[in-house]
Amino acid sequence: MDIEHKTKVASVFEDPRAQSIAKVYAIAYLDAAAADVAGAVEELTSFVVDVLGSQSEFDTLLRGTSIGQDDKSKLIDRVVSGRATPLFVNFLKVLARHDRLSLLPGIRNLVEVESERRAGRRRVSLTSAAALSGEALESIRSALRTSLACEPILETRVDSTLVGGLVVRVGDTVYDGSLKTQVKQLRARLRERCLNEIQRGRDRFSHPEGN
Repeated sequence: MDIEHKTKVASVFEDPRAQSIAKVYAIAYLDAAAADVAGAVEELTSFVVDVLGSQSEFDTLLRGTSIGQDDKSKLIDRVVSGRATPLFVNFLKVLARHDRLSLLPGIRNLVEVESERRAGRRRVSLTSAAALSGEALESIRSALRTSLACEPILETRVDSTLVGGLVVRVGDTVYDGSLKTQVKQLRARLRERCLNEIQRGRDRFSHPEGN
């Protein structure tokens, strides 16, 4: 796969410190759930998506600032205990004790990504000018499987402004092989070459032969 340009993009979190803290909790949660990682991931995802996502009042109480840490622990005991595993209940209480419940959605995202990495899988975002055929996707999957040494999980998106080519995102790194980017790079190289020629011309005029 011939992909021309490589650059770093901003993190999915606006606050790098929040991302760093969320990652610590995500890894600790997976380490504690070593006997049943799949179940732990599903339980956390279900809680964030199905419970917090549908119960806005509960979400506000749990992750907001209207009640203190002790009251949040009591709320977890009253609402979650008996309906979730002891591991998950304890995890929520640890977050409450350290005032980190607001990070739950970010922790959930990082838990999913980290669990996939540990299983030898990796998410790859593909952005193309037009929808990719099944044959094209399989060809890309095969190339990525070789280059990344893992099983890629492909997430596709169409962006007609690309004109042509493909943009591949793996984690925080973007490989941009789109025609739009290639034209931009060509213009930059031509402009640089033109400026160099002008500068050389100036140098010849300012230092005539024989002086």
